[in-house]
Amino acid sequence: MGLAAMTCSPFAAAPVGAQTQASRSTDAATAVYQRTRLILKDGSYQAVLSYKVEGNTVSYRSAERNGELEDIPLKLVDMPATVAWFQQHVAPEGLGQRNERPVLSPELAKAEAERAAMTPEVSANLRLPQDLSLLALDRFEDTPELVPLPQQGTDLNKETAHGVLKQALNPASSPHRILELPHRSADVQLHGTEFSFYVRVGDDLAETGGGFIVDTHGADNNTVRETPTGGAAGSSYVIERLDARLDSRIVNSFRIAWLNSGHKQPEVIETREQELPGGHWLKLTPTEPLEPGEYALIEVVSDHEVNLNVWEFGVHPQAAENLEALRPDVRGPVELKSRKP
Repeated sequence: MGLAAMTCSPFAAAPVGAQTQASRSTDAATAVYQRTRLILKDGSYQAVLSYKVEGNTVSYRSAERNGELEDIPLKLVDMPATVAWFQQHVAPEGLGQRNERPVLSPELAKAEAERAAMTPEVSANLRLPQDLSLLALDRFEDTPELVPLPQQGTDLNKETAHGVLKQALNPASSPHRILELPHRSADVQLHGTEFSFYVRVGDDLAETGGGFIVDTHGADNNTVRETPTGGAAGSSYVIERLDARLDSRIVNSFRIAWLNSGHKQPEVIETREQELPGGHWLKLTPTEPLEPGEYALIEVVSDHEVNLNVWEFGVHPQAAENLEALRPDVRGPVELKSRKP
């Protein structure tokens, strides 16, 4: 077997109690006799009589097709959920020996945990995608949706890039205009009053060629550098209600030192930050509801600088659905082909 091999098989030649210790030590899991399920990452499942994980493939005998031997790519199978389902629904009624439940090898368990951390589930059947940088969890017609937010003020790919254009703020100055966004309203309009925002952090895409160039005007060396798609380490985020005019929206300055100090600032909504397991995503929750209007999510990159490449959106409950919104992925069992002899 490969390093990540795992079996769940009712076709053993002898009862589990008759297996030798040597044979047990060669398997990542002991054979069992109960029908179980392979839970797939799209929320569906396959009823199986047995399965085995070897490398990047799961081989199984279908309980719905007379025990036919079939294959499915490991990346489509939620192995932690598969093992949990077996432990909750099958093992307590089956062999009755805890040490004979199928378990993942440490290497496979770590890999599966990493996959789940890259695309965590934020609502039922709704996961963060691996190829976007910032999304809002919205609700349209009682259905949760993930809405990508475009980053304005940058020529980078607006879906995947995270640009940084630093602007120093005078801590003693009164609020004044620092950025003007075109048009009276943003293309993206959210529909409720309470939202969560998710920011990709870290450099997982940069390691696979997803890096990009960021202009750091205002930085000490005033140079162009390569940076990962995720937000900068140590950044924090605020939401500002914008001054919407006839054909533009005005982003005003604020006092960074007053953030998280209890001082209220006009039109500034602070956020609570929570790092999701795995460290790939940061969840932002506004500290107060967002009333209808136009907003910008602003990255605070230091104790005296903000990122002028803001993420713009509006809040209007009667607005149409966002065309790029990601809806819950609820599908029936996939049709799989039989394994070739």
